[in-house]
Amino acid sequence: MNKISPRQLYFFLACVMPVGKLVILPSLLAQYAKNDLLFPMLISYLIQAGVVFAVLLAMRKGESLYALLSNTFGKVASIVILVILSIFYLYAGLLPLLEQRLFVQSVFYDTLPSLAAFAPFFVFSIYLCAKPLGSQGRVWDILGPLSVAGLAGVLILSVASTDPGALLPVGGGGFKGALKAFTVATGWFFDGAILLMLLGRVDYKKGTAWKGTLFYLAGGLGVLAFLAVFYAVFQDMAAGQYFAIAKTSKYFSGITVLGRIDYVFIYMLSLVMAFWCTVPLQAGIDCYLQPFGRHRHLATILSVAVNAVFLVLLYLLDNRFGEVMRFITGPSFWIFPAFCILLPPFSLLLRRNHERT
Repeated sequence: MNKISPRQLYFFLACVMPVGKLVILPSLLAQYAKNDLLFPMLISYLIQAGVVFAVLLAMRKGESLYALLSNTFGKVASIVILVILSIFYLYAGLLPLLEQRLFVQSVFYDTLPSLAAFAPFFVFSIYLCAKPLGSQGRVWDILGPLSVAGLAGVLILSVASTDPGALLPVGGGGFKGALKAFTVATGWFFDGAILLMLLGRVDYKKGTAWKGTLFYLAGGLGVLAFLAVFYAVFQDMAAGQYFAIAKTSKYFSGITVLGRIDYVFIYMLSLVMAFWCTVPLQAGIDCYLQPFGRHRHLATILSVAVNAVFLVLLYLLDNRFGEVMRFITGPSFWIFPAFCILLPPFSLLLRRNHERT
């Protein structure tokens, strides 16, 4: 199996991971933190950067998560852990799929029924999920520049419509508002947990851990820049502006002459988002396949089954996105800190084969 190169990993960290935080999350942060929305996002990124660094450092061991768990706890316990982790990945994958479905319907296909507009995505997802997550390196080579160009284009077209003074004075949202925004944002920060499934699949070089962390933070700076522009455009109305990435650029003055040229950049970001939405599903399927080996037919069966379940879920949860989001970011928000902040650093303590006692 070809391993992911450091360059491909950096593209994934800096360019693919951030796009999932540009759809619904900006409006939620504005709802709770108001003009302080940059601070809870910054804190979330700094905490997650520490988690990402720990997992990247664990990649030096050169073994898969299943191998490391087996060496440490034995085969039975490692299978149980992977099943639990798989359930988490699939749970974490529900929110990105729901918001992506709404994004596609609202921005591109507002005259079609929601499910009809989004159902073809699952054909694409079945194909990707049948492949191991570690085989996506070449795809990330392509998605990286697209993501950078898309976000840069949106920011350039949006900046003329901003009022930077809207971000002042600091403290407008209050401490409670910022804290609530931080807890809500945890549902979008499972980046370090996803990296666990890349253990043993990255061609680790000296310095990959700290370089990867810097690239991850660079992607975070891009998200923070967009948040600043987003709030500076909409100000007090920002809380009601869902699908933020498709709205800030539409006030560009040249659109009256040139038309919606911003759609070129939105399409670029949408393509990257489509790939990102499949990543938690791929990770969840990989958890089941690692203990038994990756057999093509088994991978295909699991991919079809998982995507069929999510297609049914999207049908059942149609028009209930608000309820799902409030449940994930409300009563059950603690699931994400447990699996995304506390759990991944323990990968540093897992033993390689020659370290067994």
